[in-house]
Amino acid sequence: MRTKKSSDLISATGLIKLMTHALMGAALGLVFSLALILCNPAVASLLANGGSQTVIVFTLTLVTTFAIGATLTGVVFIIAEDKQS
Repeated sequence: MRTKKSSDLISATGLIKLMTHALMGAALGLVFSLALILCNPAVASLLANGGSQTVIVFTLTLVTTFAIGATLTGVVFIIAEDKQS
């Protein structure tokens, strides 16, 4: 009979793994928002006419969305990794 071991998600290394997933998602969201602004003239003109607050809200929305998605994906990866070992 196998002994129950604690999940890697609760440990310090699990939290570091989750933090790295969140930071990767934030960086990816920042790159995606920059690429969207540079490649799509309609978005660039909307942001230019909206003022400085519009750019900040647009960028933070994309960064937060990507960071949350990457963190949830990291949780799934860590849980799947736990089940394999």
